[in-house]
Amino acid sequence: MIRITPSSRAGGLLRRRAARLARAEGIVRPILEAVRRRGDKALLEYARRLDGLERRSVRIPERELERAAATLAPAFRAAVRTASKNIRAFAKAQLPQEKMWLAGPGLRLGQVVRPLDAVAAYVPAGRYPLPSTLLMTAIPAQVAGVKQICVASPRPVAEILGVAHMLGLVDVFQMGGAQAIAAFAFGTRTVPKVDRIVGPGNIYVAAAKKLLAGEVGIDFIAGPSEILILAEDGDPGVLAADMLAQAEHDVEASAILLTTSKKLAESVAWHIEWRLTDLPTAPVARKAIDQHSAIVLVRSLEEGLELANLFAPEHLSIPDRSLLARIRHAGSVFIGPSSPEAAGDYASGPNHVLPTSGAARLRGGLSAADFVKVISVQELSPAALAKLAPAITTLARAEGLEAHARSVEVRTRG
Repeated sequence: MIRITPSSRAGGLLRRRAARLARAEGIVRPILEAVRRRGDKALLEYARRLDGLERRSVRIPERELERAAATLAPAFRAAVRTASKNIRAFAKAQLPQEKMWLAGPGLRLGQVVRPLDAVAAYVPAGRYPLPSTLLMTAIPAQVAGVKQICVASPRPVAEILGVAHMLGLVDVFQMGGAQAIAAFAFGTRTVPKVDRIVGPGNIYVAAAKKLLAGEVGIDFIAGPSEILILAEDGDPGVLAADMLAQAEHDVEASAILLTTSKKLAESVAWHIEWRLTDLPTAPVARKAIDQHSAIVLVRSLEEGLELANLFAPEHLSIPDRSLLARIRHAGSVFIGPSSPEAAGDYASGPNHVLPTSGAARLRGGLSAADFVKVISVQELSPAALAKLAPAITTLARAEGLEAHARSVEVRTRG
């Protein structure tokens, strides 16, 4: 049963469980090196052994994507179209804009926005295949204008292959784990080298991304999924449902409720037990609830907000909009009783690829901005350069960079 604990004992709960990355890194290092040295040969060996690959190549033919799309139920296709429309609209709103402005007489500044050439989306297909992750990773890249969008999934089901076809994606590969990350980072004869790899995965995917960051761009190193709910009152059945929706992700997932009400805490705990009795994913959710989740009794709403910011959760649920100004750290915020996390997971528009394990202190979720470069632009007239010349040359010489100073003086002296 979920534990109910006072805030004075919440410190251990709010401190992140140490990721088992060190052990995972030791396991994946030989895989990365093998793919770097032996390319497709090593990739196929690992794909057959670890991903159950039976075809001759990790590349999935376009005709197979087309056949999968033809099998999709009409309701599923309609759901994909609805979600895609909202995800695309939100991604467009997040995209950095090109602009130029006159910063002073003869001094024209600005920025241009250019997409990355090639990216890869990692789509998990383990306990739960996630076609929604394909939507969340590929659509922002399309909005950004990326020309080559690759997809990797270790055991892709028809829904993943069919969604790839619906999105017009053709570079789809049956491969997973560290070997997939290595293939995209180094490139092989079959798999293109990409500029950035995005999307969630297991601990071995996270370890591979950590080790190859710098060799290839990554989004972030993800840990177990998490939600933190702040509530003084509310429907205990709804709150329990939201916690179980998070808990069923993975046995390592965590669902935390912060509340000022002991009565509400006890009622939510009861509803969690009751809902677990007929939940198909109860074997997973039960472990997450018992081992990594809790209801924390806080002394005030202010203390709850303080703890929420300390935790910096992947998903944060708050009761009303008035609290939003006091939220400093969260991956995505859900406001009010009609805004369940599941809405963001699938169809409301904001991305569900979010920072975990406290990384929300550093950045938000995946967006179209992750697939572009913002390049600064400057154009100076002779008069503008002459006006700035004393500042430029003085600073350059203070740093001992004489050639910098002379590169300006050669233009400004008569």
